[in-house]
Amino acid sequence: MTAAEIYDSVTNGGAHDFAEVVGVLNRNKPWCLIGGLAVNCFVEPVYTVDVDLVAVTANLEQIGRELEAAGFRVKRFEHSMNAQRPVSELNVQFTTDARYQDFLTGATKREVLGVRVPVASLEDIVRGKVWAWQDEQRRSTKRKKDELDLMRIAEAHPALRRLIPAEIVKQL
Repeated sequence: MTAAEIYDSVTNGGAHDFAEVVGVLNRNKPWCLIGGLAVNCFVEPVYTVDVDLVAVTANLEQIGRELEAAGFRVKRFEHSMNAQRPVSELNVQFTTDARYQDFLTGATKREVLGVRVPVASLEDIVRGKVWAWQDEQRRSTKRKKDELDLMRIAEAHPALRRLIPAEIVKQL
């Protein structure tokens, strides 16, 4: 079984949904992966049902319309747009935080769930994870996941420890 087939089986079609989202995004470039699935491209992967993305803000309305036409439920929030199929476990979240727009320029193609997609640079992923970890408005469990992602990166890429808060690095 491929990673995509396994992911599909445990997310009720998540890999297939991911491929459809990629198709929509490829018609509305540029975009890139920024969250846990992006982290998995650089360190030992862990399971996640979240797909965190950044796209050009001006394209989000069109992306939302295309996802709705493909059967996704789209919800808009102050700092994000989320999409999910009714039966799927896959949660797609587009950040609208302007700080992430710069991530688009350093993205490179990598294989994720059987599809080649643009993934933010590891340095940008670290910056985004640090921002998320520092956000006291986020649920504590989400912040702990961000902390763990940063620890995983620091272990696998010691040269990037300089970008990670000392409070996290000292736990290694």
